[in-house]
Amino acid sequence: MRLVVRGTRMIGWALAALLLAAPAAAQRVEGDRASAQGVYEAEVPVRSQAESERETAFARALAQVFGKLSGDRAITSRPGIGQELRRAEQYVDGFDYRQDESVGASGAPSFRTTLVVRFKPDDIDALVDALGLPVWPQPRPKPVVWLAIDDGKGPRLVGLQHNNVARPLLQRASERGYRLGLPNGSAAEQAAVGAIWRGDTAAIARLSARYSPPMQLVGKLYRGGAGWKADWIFVDNGRVLSRWSEEDVDARRALATGADGGADALIKRYAKATAPSQPVAQRIVFSGVRSGGDYLRLAAALQRMSVVRAIRPVRATADRLELDLDLLTGLPGFRRMADEAVLLEVEGGDELTPVYLLR
Repeated sequence: MRLVVRGTRMIGWALAALLLAAPAAAQRVEGDRASAQGVYEAEVPVRSQAESERETAFARALAQVFGKLSGDRAITSRPGIGQELRRAEQYVDGFDYRQDESVGASGAPSFRTTLVVRFKPDDIDALVDALGLPVWPQPRPKPVVWLAIDDGKGPRLVGLQHNNVARPLLQRASERGYRLGLPNGSAAEQAAVGAIWRGDTAAIARLSARYSPPMQLVGKLYRGGAGWKADWIFVDNGRVLSRWSEEDVDARRALATGADGGADALIKRYAKATAPSQPVAQRIVFSGVRSGGDYLRLAAALQRMSVVRAIRPVRATADRLELDLDLLTGLPGFRRMADEAVLLEVEGGDELTPVYLLR
């Protein structure tokens, strides 16, 4: 077991109050190798291994992957995303289950099942392009966290040897699509607690010069009111990109806010701009529409495409139907998402009205 909390004792140093409200760090008891790696994988808690539970978990996992790729915390509110989440299973490349055992303050074990999902990178990239999502480029930096925690006995540095204490922060960063590193915790670094506490970013930057990249997430966590307060500063190459503070009755949640603020600062500076949010009107001709049944089949195919936001009939002939479509990312997005088993482009170009054959 990596960490066990009993009563008011904690392995290492006196921060028991930080984790007593939750189970101790988990120990994997089956599927030990199952964990999310990279931005195209995600892990979500599930109540069981039932198929119905898995289907809803796939949607949550895909939302997490979209969030990692774009860096957008509100990604599920973007147009077209909800429609794709409902068919998340078709983008799944594979999955595993992991069961974790944890021991709480009472010493009683509890178990949690986690579904680890791997998605098809090419399919996900095509969706990101078609939906016009912002993209946070890779490779991504791994800032160093200079964190001091005061549980009432004076502030202390959280170094590598205390990675279990920093777990909520590190895990949240992983969920946001990047990683955070901890300092080694040498004597010189331990002496930097004062600089962290007063927010001396220049002193911390000098101490952090041995690490790469030159980015620091500087934070302090301490008792505040009825709970905990966290003050954060994100520094990139000596420049302060962001400062923020959060309060929470749960120390773990207060700690995790550092990863969110760091991700937001990085994304604001480095993410590629998103496509225009207003749909683009595009006229398209569909041939092979000879009956009411053909029309219903065409309408169903268009409604399945999350880039299609509205359909307006313009003209109909014996076997051709002309439509104006409001497309989220214009004709390029439509072309990426069109199912060639149903719709085959037979005419058209950038300057011509495209013609699709309904198969």
